[in-house]
Amino acid sequence: MSDFKLPDIGEGIVECEVVEWRVAQGDTIEEDQPIVEVMTDKALVEITAPEAGVITKLYVAQGQIAKVHAPLYAYQAQGEEDASADEQAPDTSLVREAETPVEIDQTSPGKPSSPAASGSGEALHGEAHHRKVPASPAVRRLVREYGISLTAIAGSGKAGRVLKEDVLAHVDGKSAAAPALSASSESHASGSASAPRVEPLRGVRAVMAKRMVESATTIPHFHYGEEIDVTELLALRERLKPQADAQGERLTLMPFFMKALALAVAESPILNAQLNESGDELHYYPQCNIGMAVDGKAGLMVPNIKGVEHLTLLEVAREVGRLTAAAREGRVDQADLKGGTISISNIGALGGTYAAPIINAPEAAIVAIGKTQWLPRFDDQGTVQRRAIMTITWAGDHRFIDGGAIARFCNTWKGFLETPETMLLHLA
Repeated sequence: MSDFKLPDIGEGIVECEVVEWRVAQGDTIEEDQPIVEVMTDKALVEITAPEAGVITKLYVAQGQIAKVHAPLYAYQAQGEEDASADEQAPDTSLVREAETPVEIDQTSPGKPSSPAASGSGEALHGEAHHRKVPASPAVRRLVREYGISLTAIAGSGKAGRVLKEDVLAHVDGKSAAAPALSASSESHASGSASAPRVEPLRGVRAVMAKRMVESATTIPHFHYGEEIDVTELLALRERLKPQADAQGERLTLMPFFMKALALAVAESPILNAQLNESGDELHYYPQCNIGMAVDGKAGLMVPNIKGVEHLTLLEVAREVGRLTAAAREGRVDQADLKGGTISISNIGALGGTYAAPIINAPEAAIVAIGKTQWLPRFDDQGTVQRRAIMTITWAGDHRFIDGGAIARFCNTWKGFLETPETMLLHLA
């Protein structure tokens, strides 16, 4: 039997959280087969099998922390002699999350319960026999919140998998009792405090918390707001969409924002500069690597598109689509998270009108884009017209960027977006 040790993932990472086991003890595996997903402070990483064999033990439960160079799982390589019966006996304390989760001990949320000490096969829950119930992590969380047993719910999914609808139907059948976090409804009625559900801050969310505190406390921010009339830009996009669709690309406004930003940076290179750690040097970067904040399932990620100034609009659209999909799944490559020089946060996609963004250090600036609204505006002749107005808010590093610099830069960017055909004069 061989132990597979968690490899050095790089970036100085010394531990990670086990997100999902793709196998269970006793499973036969093939070389390069996905075994487990782990979450670092950067992204979700899939670990594959080094060789074919049989899984004999899982050392780290889902939701627990695995250490680099420590055993993650044990396996018997293909061709080796069978281990003893005792060594091969199933260990139900760790099982595959996606297919065969164990019954949850309601007194210790999130921890698998162990089978009864006797060999009778009786579980901890009364006289019911212990059985493995297929359910997703979200469904098990819902079950814990309602304080009910997973084995008591009839699953309507494949192989008896319990779905969210099954849980809600089961609850409705019991007078739809409100979810219990850690205190009963009587405690609310009596006025006693209810304990909150505790969730460890790990992975991407943990590093986001650390970096946002560092950025907000070490960089003197100042904000600059503006309105941009994107009526003509919307019309241009509608004209170009059929051609983009024909090439299999989804053309949103983001590629236009980025191309205009790269052109504006060429005229105001200080917005693409960064202050060194000692604070005595400015580094001006030749490439405009534009980051975009994506709210993914692993937390906030800011992958960036390299060298936007050299890419076509369709190439930028392709990269936007690729990185958005990857970030939402928490699977962004390390290279896509490094080297950003300026960032965009499109809060308007979620309905926000204004936001005061925090700089993605060590970058010098970030812009928050609000939602676009159709509003009445006066034209040059004093006639009221219906125009598409988008609000934006810049945050700049006030150690070396002043209000005048960011105002001039924003005016250039705004000009490209309000009269998008002018970008043609500057494209290489």
